[in-house]
Amino acid sequence: MKKLIALVALVLLAALALAGYVAAGPFLTLRSIRDTVQQGDMRGLERHVDFPLVRSSVRAQLEDYVARRMADPELPSEYRAIGEQITSGITGGIVDTLVTPAGIGAVLQGRSIVRRVMGLPPERTANGAPRPGATLDPLAGASYRYESASRFIATVQNADGAPVVFVFSRDGLRWKLTDVRLPIDALIGGLTR
Repeated sequence: MKKLIALVALVLLAALALAGYVAAGPFLTLRSIRDTVQQGDMRGLERHVDFPLVRSSVRAQLEDYVARRMADPELPSEYRAIGEQITSGITGGIVDTLVTPAGIGAVLQGRSIVRRVMGLPPERTANGAPRPGATLDPLAGASYRYESASRFIATVQNADGAPVVFVFSRDGLRWKLTDVRLPIDALIGGLTR
């Protein structure tokens, strides 16, 4: 009987340890991403980011933004037709530049990669000085929550106070960044300021 109790206790202890490891997984992944970005090892991000999934998501967000803008009834129809033809090319180029190890690193550091891609000057603070390009902690002030046992959300505010949502998904025991929800309206709208 003592052996059976010891075996059940051992199985329960192992299950608790495994559950603790799985629950801590996104935080361990976040720490690894934070360390990788702070060290400037952008290639190291590939271990923690599923770039094809992130690319697909960001492309869909940009195409949705452009499609909504093209549906504006005040926009002349000839502009809408031209816009629809070039939407895919523009969004594809932005996505290919943004969703790279360096681009994700820039987003994590709070830098506006979209401004750099479009050749625009750096963002300015209220007093006109350029905004600093990097932070000491790329995920400082993030809020965290589990959406399910295999989906974890980290939300940070960008330099303009708009939320950037990082979605992590679990595959087995490993967590990876699988989606970045950008505040497209704020990013693109801010380009005209």
